[in-house]
Amino acid sequence: MARSNRREAGRRRLAMRLPHMRKLIMEARDAWQLELFEAYQMAVEARDSVRRRRFNPNLELEYDETCLVIERHVIRAIEEASYAHPLKSDEPSYPGG
Repeated sequence: MARSNRREAGRRRLAMRLPHMRKLIMEARDAWQLELFEAYQMAVEARDSVRRRRFNPNLELEYDETCLVIERHVIRAIEEASYAHPLKSDEPSYPGG
């Protein structure tokens, strides 16, 4: 699978897996977010391949954990991008303040 296809497949898979962040995931454009989408897709493909072969249950669990770790990284990356425009020191932290 081509790199851009993996990124988009990973993006769609994560959007389904993390419905509360679906809109933000689908709008993500930063290179580091796209890298996480690609890494997620690659981990899922590897896990599914091991699962189909019933080769090594421990390896399957390892890939499951890798997928969960990447999901946590995606959540953090998306949240950080959402708050990427912090207030300037002279701006009030609440309206009218």
